[in-house]
Amino acid sequence: MERERKIVIWPFFFDSSKSRREGRRVPRSICVENPTIEEIAEAARKCGYKVEIDGEAKHPAHWFESKGRIFVYSEDKKTVIVKRIATKLKELRRGRGRKRSS
Repeated sequence: MERERKIVIWPFFFDSSKSRREGRRVPRSICVENPTIEEIAEAARKCGYKVEIDGEAKHPAHWFESKGRIFVYSEDKKTVIVKRIATKLKELRRGRGRKRSS
């Protein structure tokens, strides 16, 4: 059995306003606009991952944006984790958009 690894996940991986060159990791079809680390952490937890939030972190290439990062603990490959989280994040956003107060 493999040991769980600590995988770093940045918000811009899922941001539909970013290009691949700017660090987006998934197709725009499963991206959302301006995701927060809280939303990403919630999506990761709903996918069954153990999550740790580092809200103060700044990516060196995006040092002017302080959006933080999350750590996901898993044996899965990073690409698999990122796609699962992106799909769940899109699903959560869609669900919130439908909820209307009566």
